[in-house]
Amino acid sequence: MLRDILFCPYTKVEESFNLQAVHDLLYHGSNISQYDHLEFPGVVPRTFLGPLVIAGLSYPFLYMNMFFGFDKFMMQYIARIVLGSLVIIALQKFIDAVEKQFGVTVSVWLQLITASQFHFIYYMSRPLPNTFALILALFSFHCWMTRKQRMFIVTSAAAVIVFRAELSILLGLIALEEIIAGRLNILQIFCWGIPAGLWMLGLTVTVDSFFWMRPVWPEGEVLWFNIFLNKSSEWGTSPWAWYFYSALPRALFFSTLFIPFAFLLDYRIRALIYPALGFIVLYSFLPHKELRFIMYAIPLLNVAAARTCAHLWNNRFKSIPYTLFVQFAGLHLMMNMCATILILNISSHNYPGGVAMANLHEIEMGAKDLNIHIDVYSAQTGVSRFTELNPNWRYNKSEALSLQSIEIMQFTHLLVEWTDDMGNSESLYLHTHSVINITHGYSHWGVDFSVFPPIQVFLKPKVLLFKRKISYPSLILNTNNANSHKI
Repeated sequence: MLRDILFCPYTKVEESFNLQAVHDLLYHGSNISQYDHLEFPGVVPRTFLGPLVIAGLSYPFLYMNMFFGFDKFMMQYIARIVLGSLVIIALQKFIDAVEKQFGVTVSVWLQLITASQFHFIYYMSRPLPNTFALILALFSFHCWMTRKQRMFIVTSAAAVIVFRAELSILLGLIALEEIIAGRLNILQIFCWGIPAGLWMLGLTVTVDSFFWMRPVWPEGEVLWFNIFLNKSSEWGTSPWAWYFYSALPRALFFSTLFIPFAFLLDYRIRALIYPALGFIVLYSFLPHKELRFIMYAIPLLNVAAARTCAHLWNNRFKSIPYTLFVQFAGLHLMMNMCATILILNISSHNYPGGVAMANLHEIEMGAKDLNIHIDVYSAQTGVSRFTELNPNWRYNKSEALSLQSIEIMQFTHLLVEWTDDMGNSESLYLHTHSVINITHGYSHWGVDFSVFPPIQVFLKPKVLLFKRKISYPSLILNTNNANSHKI
């Protein structure tokens, strides 16, 4: 987790609400009028319950940060560490349940496999709604596997109603499995689930209506937007089988090869795999797809891979084939790590907006009264309120302000996305501002056996940092004179 936070400290647009909310809770407290979500509400509202927990646990470090004189960005590190730590605690509870049911060897292999993969660890500290839901999902898995049925229902209700409604598919399939097995009945679900659901609904509506300044059930609006209106498809669509041929292979890497054998080795594994695969199959009917949407299924699938590896390990001295297979099981962890290193390298270059913002503060260190405009691309690739380090500077990320307008000339500095046709553009700011920094980002990767390592990651310009060459009053006067001559 710390590896990913250090190499990829910035966040993207999907994480912006929760991250900005944590910032505002820490630095603005009860002054809601200063909160970012009122100016930039996003497409659908999100709950403040997750950010409240992270901000509350991070709050003591705020005073330590100020005492030692660290800049505000340090609190972004701390907030992400706090979030990642909560996921680790929940994951450990899940691993304990696996150990209790399948034994120590399976538990150890599960930890090795999880550590060797990229995406699950990467998402641990990402302030996504999915990550908050993952915490509760892992606790639900623990309660399910340890036969704590009431707590399973309560944690499931919290995960579904507060954070991610799509978890009702996965947790519902688990509940159905428990009903078929006779360990749970519908009466218990109603007796435990309805009070828990109403309590969670009342909690999120009360808290979020206060912060959003209107009656709102955030996850209810998200559910309506994504499922009933199907407007999530406006952000792109993928084929039905995309999760199976793209997302899962990238999430599981070479551990995927060990999952099918677990069906033959242990009937108990099927109880974990059926809900996970059923969830992915049913969720595949939603056209808009992202790997993070199915991340809750990854731990369950990894248990299957761990069960196969544990079987090979336990029988490694029985025959030569077993010896060879267990060596491949160990080798696959190394292959996973190599793939993780490559993707981590790529991911570290996917936040040019945040890097450009850091470069701006380094270049203009000590300057006063700067007026900075941040374009949409920069805001989506790393810029957050935690990166606004200088209280004497003004930061503007208004989307309504066109780069082609005369109003853009009031800004001393501009963070602008690089485009291939920028050299042919007639935008006024290209003549009034000069480039003082170019931030590069990920372009593509390739193989070149003439160098080491043979796999190379290639970059290209992503964000340009402009600085105004002349004063704003003079600029406006010159522009007005030019316009009068045209008339």
